[in-house]
Amino acid sequence: MKIQERTGAGAGRAAAPAQPTAGDRLPTAPRERKPALAALAVLLILVGALGATMLVLQAGHRIEVVKVTQDIPAGASVTSSDVTSVMVAADDSINYVQWAQLGTLKTLKARTTIFAGTVVMGEMFGAKSSLPAGKAFVGVALKEGQYPADIKNGDIVAVYRVGDNASSSNSSNNSTGSSAGGGNLIVDKARVSSKSDHSDAAVTTGNLSLTLLVDQSDAAAVAQAASANSVAVVVVPGN
Repeated sequence: MKIQERTGAGAGRAAAPAQPTAGDRLPTAPRERKPALAALAVLLILVGALGATMLVLQAGHRIEVVKVTQDIPAGASVTSSDVTSVMVAADDSINYVQWAQLGTLKTLKARTTIFAGTVVMGEMFGAKSSLPAGKAFVGVALKEGQYPADIKNGDIVAVYRVGDNASSSNSSNNSTGSSAGGGNLIVDKARVSSKSDHSDAAVTTGNLSLTLLVDQSDAAAVAQAASANSVAVVVVPGN
């Protein structure tokens, strides 16, 4: 009798809903894929990496160029003793004269005075020199004893007429001081534009050829004395 009552009481109860097992999950909406944004992100990363690489490579790309170690007067050419090589960062916007081009540079003339310590640019030189107004170039050939041994491009010199044509009775010996002291002053200040003493003959004989920048009014007198081999030069204050 009791068993039936329990059965009847249980039959009147509502059945509890079944609970999902631990392994089951509620369905979710699928995520929207955006391949264009992903591709853009990858592209930006690649561009940034490439730019950084180019900067590093450019900073590390250095070239050997020409730098002058002594003043180069207007109209003068460089020599091996006037220049040295330095390393600089390559820059296509700057017309550097590379060290490999030194031979060509020696055949050109400085357009203006180039001071020691300057890194040479192509625009500083030309096939022809541009003379300052009222100036002239005069070439003189000197023998040993008619010039100081340490004379160099850019020096300021006094030019004297020496020898039998000089107005002094003092005879010249092989020193520049005596020769100049016993001669007539032609030019009190001339600038050495270039000198040629690098040939084997010059080393053997001691002869020296100079190109002097003088006032145009003095050019004829210097040229006349030079043609007679009656010129001596002395370095004067002002260098």
